[in-house]
Amino acid sequence: MRTTRWRFIQRRLFVAGLAGICVLYGFTRPSLHAQDYPPDRARGKSVYERHCQKCHGPTGRGDGPAADSLKVPPANFQRFQSFLKSDEELLRTIEHGVVYSPMHSWRGQLTDGEMQDVVAYIRLLSQQAR
Repeated sequence: MRTTRWRFIQRRLFVAGLAGICVLYGFTRPSLHAQDYPPDRARGKSVYERHCQKCHGPTGRGDGPAADSLKVPPANFQRFQSFLKSDEELLRTIEHGVVYSPMHSWRGQLTDGEMQDVVAYIRLLSQQAR
């Protein structure tokens, strides 16, 4: 009887601790929604050329030199579907990647500012198609 009660208490403490960690992580994690300076397309272009162009291509059509070797084709930023995505959706994709695709997470490799700058440049590419 005593062992069963102790296990019940242990489980509740574990769940409560896990929930507390999740809440703390959610509230203390830095946000990509704001940065100290406005996004800069020129800086975004530089980051895009270094990290994104080999798959997405120079104009963002998904026709970069590495695109042919990928099982899942890279996003074409000039398609209307990409034009409709919000900045938050694009940031989330850059930050976390896409499951079961070659688009990996850039968190830890790019700063929050660089990711926002790339989104500003991607917006420019998608608007050029309109």
